[in-house]
Amino acid sequence: MGVTDPAGPVMDRDEVDRALARLGQEHEAIETSLLALQDHAGRRLLEGAELTGVTKERWTSVEASITLLWAYFDAYTGALRSAREIRSRRRWSSREDLVELTELLRGECVTVPDSPSLPGGPGRLSERYSLAALVDRMNELYATSLDMVVAADAVWSALPARIDLLAAELQRTRRLAHSVGVRPGEHPAGDDLERITRTLTRLRAEVVSDPLAHWVPAKGSSAPGGGRPDTTVYDREARALEDVRREIDAVLTVRQDAEKRLVRLRDVLSRADRTLAEARTARGEVLAKIAATEVPVVSGPPTVLQEQLATAAEYRRQAQWHRLSPLLETLEQKAEDELLRARESLTAVTAPLAVRAELRGRLDAYKAKVARHGLAEDPLLIERYDAARRMLWSAPCDLRVAEQAVLRYQQAAAELLGGGRIPGPRTPEDGAGGGT
Repeated sequence: MGVTDPAGPVMDRDEVDRALARLGQEHEAIETSLLALQDHAGRRLLEGAELTGVTKERWTSVEASITLLWAYFDAYTGALRSAREIRSRRRWSSREDLVELTELLRGECVTVPDSPSLPGGPGRLSERYSLAALVDRMNELYATSLDMVVAADAVWSALPARIDLLAAELQRTRRLAHSVGVRPGEHPAGDDLERITRTLTRLRAEVVSDPLAHWVPAKGSSAPGGGRPDTTVYDREARALEDVRREIDAVLTVRQDAEKRLVRLRDVLSRADRTLAEARTARGEVLAKIAATEVPVVSGPPTVLQEQLATAAEYRRQAQWHRLSPLLETLEQKAEDELLRARESLTAVTAPLAVRAELRGRLDAYKAKVARHGLAEDPLLIERYDAARRMLWSAPCDLRVAEQAVLRYQQAAAELLGGGRIPGPRTPEDGAGGGT
């Protein structure tokens, strides 16, 4: 919408003609803008909607502004028509005509109604304006009206459709959740779905009746409709629904893989039980074959895991997937821990047998070594080997004494292999040194 020139002295004919041409162009621009505002989809929606809150308050004011705009435009049109009629009286306007035209085109000669309900209104029933001031007043009312209409239309165009799409996705998720037993009061995800449903229903009603409550004006922007719809609540609920959907997917995965996971669980617990049984058997063997050693006690398999496994199988039979999912995750971790504990118990119990086996291997290795060097018939080595062998192959075996016997055999072999002693007949000293 245009702006007229400020008032000046009496206009000549050329100035009048130029002013009338400019005012005619402004008239067309103003009329086009008002018709566009009248046909704006947002204005038509506001006119027919049951509004509440800040939108209702602002629309009451804007609706009065639009009515006043048309009254101003009619007054502007009448003044322009009067000026054209005066100018068309004569080809060469007289001095009186020019004075009258100057007063009409530049003076405060347009009387228009005013509205005390408008913000900042003077509170009078009528107001006198020049054509330039009237255009400024119309520009002001038009910008305020268009800003409100565009903002409401932007919210209505953006949020309800997105809320409806999210609500449709919510319904699909609810049906899927119900199929796997995720229901309100029985599973947290079911409670979340109920809360999201209530929030979206309330949000849509608020957006439809009070769109301006969900509008964020752009800071520093003077353009009509500068800003964006406030999607904070919508975005939060969309993220919450996505979290629930992931949880439902996890439950669905449990339904698909439940039997395999239960079989794997039974296998892990069975291996743990067999390992513990092997540890108990090994403990009896160690107590019988190894003397003077402490053998840890082997505990039995935990019955609580078998009970939880039976509960998991029952959940699967009853298709209670939402209960089965967390139970399986807990059981899988506990079963792996139980198998590790059983293996550690077996290792601890059989440690003395492993020590005995290592001593036996070391003794035979040294015997083979001295044999390769032709020292197998040395009396001292034979005596010490026989003494160590009797200890290692007798039951119960005292590992501490047997280890000392092996060490004495190693030392004697090392001395012979290192040349520290010449092989020969045994001496009394040798016999004394070889006793056990």
